[in-house]
Amino acid sequence: MTGVESPAYVPGHGLLKGRTAVVTAAAGAGIGGATARRFLEEGARVLISDAHARRLKEYEAELAAEFEGVSALACDVTDEVQVQALFDAAVRQHGRLDIVVNNAGLGGTSDLVDMSDEQWSRVLDVTLNGTFRCTRAALRAFRDGWQGDEAGPGDEGDESGRGGVIVNNASVVGWRAQAGQAHYAAAKAGVMALTRCAALEAAAFGVRVNAVSPSLAMHPHLVKVTTPELLEELTAREAFGRYAEPWEVANVIVFLASDYSSYMTGEAVSVSSQRA
Repeated sequence: MTGVESPAYVPGHGLLKGRTAVVTAAAGAGIGGATARRFLEEGARVLISDAHARRLKEYEAELAAEFEGVSALACDVTDEVQVQALFDAAVRQHGRLDIVVNNAGLGGTSDLVDMSDEQWSRVLDVTLNGTFRCTRAALRAFRDGWQGDEAGPGDEGDESGRGGVIVNNASVVGWRAQAGQAHYAAAKAGVMALTRCAALEAAAFGVRVNAVSPSLAMHPHLVKVTTPELLEELTAREAFGRYAEPWEVANVIVFLASDYSSYMTGEAVSVSSQRA
């Protein structure tokens, strides 16, 4: 199958103007970095975070050369103290928090029969438990800032202080089986379930919680650890015969973070033709 060429980059339209966002695992190369850039293009203030402090500072400098309103703070999502410090910093710097993108995750390939407890636990701790820790911290910040009916309809994320948005990064492997990915699939299926449950609880204080579920979004770091044979096999499964650009996934995250998705919560949106 011949792949369809990637589309032209879509310019910003001010969809997140005035909002403050936290994006984890945003040190430049993948979906997190692309999301941070898209948010800035859409008018948001963005606090980027990553466990890799050096790469994070480099990407902060790159973004700051083009945009105002970007800052960075290193954070390991397996450490509750660091997670809380990240969200405290967002509120301290900007006085409020509007959007959180939980992008941190860890993969790996190992057949279950040979998988160690350490391999299993490490993937679950970063991918699922890290999303839980960040979601919990975000919900506490949103709940503390909730003004109830004093904020009018459609005021989510504006200066009234109403509500907030969380977007989690799941994966199509949360729905479908893939050999060697039991730990990652279990973690991503858990992220989907966490998203649905959090959405029901958070609706009471005006917060929406959704997830994106990409299939194959390639970037330079991932290309280095993917064989040409595997990449060819994976892209052949896609309807367009190519992998997604990270910014194409980021575009869907922008939609879920914006008022265009104001009635959506508890959903996991597939950014792929491979839901099952």
